[in-house]
Amino acid sequence: MTDAVAERSGASPSPASTVAPPVSSPARRLLLNWIRDPFLCVATFLLLGVIAVAVAANVIFPGDPLDMVGSPLLWPGQDWEFPLGTDALGRNLAAGIVHGARVSLLVGIFAALIGLFIGTTIGALAGYFGGIIDNILVRVTELFQTIPAILLVIVILAIGDPSVFLIVLSIGIASWPMIARLARSQFMALRDADFVMAARGLGYSTPRIIVSEILPNALPTLVVATSVLVANGILAEAGLSFLNLGDPNQVSWGSLIGSGRTMLRNEWYISGLPGLAIVLTVLSINVIGDRLTDILNPRSGAR
Repeated sequence: MTDAVAERSGASPSPASTVAPPVSSPARRLLLNWIRDPFLCVATFLLLGVIAVAVAANVIFPGDPLDMVGSPLLWPGQDWEFPLGTDALGRNLAAGIVHGARVSLLVGIFAALIGLFIGTTIGALAGYFGGIIDNILVRVTELFQTIPAILLVIVILAIGDPSVFLIVLSIGIASWPMIARLARSQFMALRDADFVMAARGLGYSTPRIIVSEILPNALPTLVVATSVLVANGILAEAGLSFLNLGDPNQVSWGSLIGSGRTMLRNEWYISGLPGLAIVLTVLSINVIGDRLTDILNPRSGAR
């Protein structure tokens, strides 16, 4: 009321009425969402638990998880020395799941990082320069998108000797197109922004503008999208191991599922328990990635 009277009288409104409401930072929005969203809380604790188990695998279950240490086909709870039972060869299923978490997470994370690097590089060049460079790189991206990712991975593994390194590399090579298209759209939207024009006016080189000016503004969105690649990498590794295309010297969740595929009717737990571990981990990653998308998107408020 006072401000309205002051406005009619020609006086400026009081400073208190012109102060904009404080804008919450992404960290504050993340904390508020974490407190208010039970699904985000559960997903965060679950994923942190899986990571902690993977890191401490050698402490929890020392020794080789592929060793045959018990009687074959013990059901969970039948022998407390093997809380999750044993498989057809007498291997401790709990030890296999714990050690398999390390391989599955490493494959998912490092394959996603490779996809992030390749996709960001190609998308940044296409989006920033445009023109013929954009046309060529977009055609290359579309070419890779026409090839089924799992087929490309299988071909690469068939050429080389299956190993964790080659699995990571092949999944990363097959997963970059999504990141490339997203990076291209981000760089196209930012290349004519005021701060980029100012950097050009100051004489910054093109690589410096791309790396130090545009990339930091596009990277949060790209990193959040990479969570999808992590989940896809875990699923891809599981599928490859199920098809006996994984590293035979390493135990993973997929290899555990594959070891019990012929006994699903009677000893379903051999495949079911590592399968449950995959489902819970992938769901946790997807929930966290979805919430981070909302938080880092300036057009969306706190949930």
